[in-house]
Amino acid sequence: MSVRAVAADAYQEAAPALAVSVVGGLFAGVVLGGMRAELRAVEGLLVLVPALLATRGNVYGAFGARLSTGLHQGVVEPRVGAGDERLRAAAAAALANGLLASVFAAVAAFAALVALGNGVAGLGTLVGIAAVAGLLSGLALTVAVVVVVFAGFRRGHDPDTFVGPLVTTTGDVFGLAFLVLAVRLVVGVG
Repeated sequence: MSVRAVAADAYQEAAPALAVSVVGGLFAGVVLGGMRAELRAVEGLLVLVPALLATRGNVYGAFGARLSTGLHQGVVEPRVGAGDERLRAAAAAALANGLLASVFAAVAAFAALVALGNGVAGLGTLVGIAAVAGLLSGLALTVAVVVVVFAGFRRGHDPDTFVGPLVTTTGDVFGLAFLVLAVRLVVGVG
């Protein structure tokens, strides 16, 4: 196969994922633009947003890559089964990593804002928001990654080509949506 043919195949597989990524990114921007009330209600939340979004893309992108590698190696079957210990372990690790990274980001944002002398909500508030948003978006992203990777693989596509853009965009959309929900829950309870 020529270099040109390989490039054309890669482009044909990646173009739809990149198009979805652009549209999803715009939607995530609209959600962020609509978060004015939440950003005003919780001082320091704006500092936390990029860290939380980066966490989603990094953690669940790695989860998708791990699944893709397992599929290519034949150690993971492209179906969900209650007895698939590798899939359960990878999903649990992704959820735990995402939750831990979210809480760490909240603590780091709090410490940085306090050190800079900026106004910031209480540590419990930021950690609560990050934990709730991390858990909810993590559950949604775990399902999304498994469905996208397995469905793409079963249709004969290379999941490595599209898992990155789709997971990152889905992470942004779910991350912001669940961040709004988490702020409303934590501020409402507190």
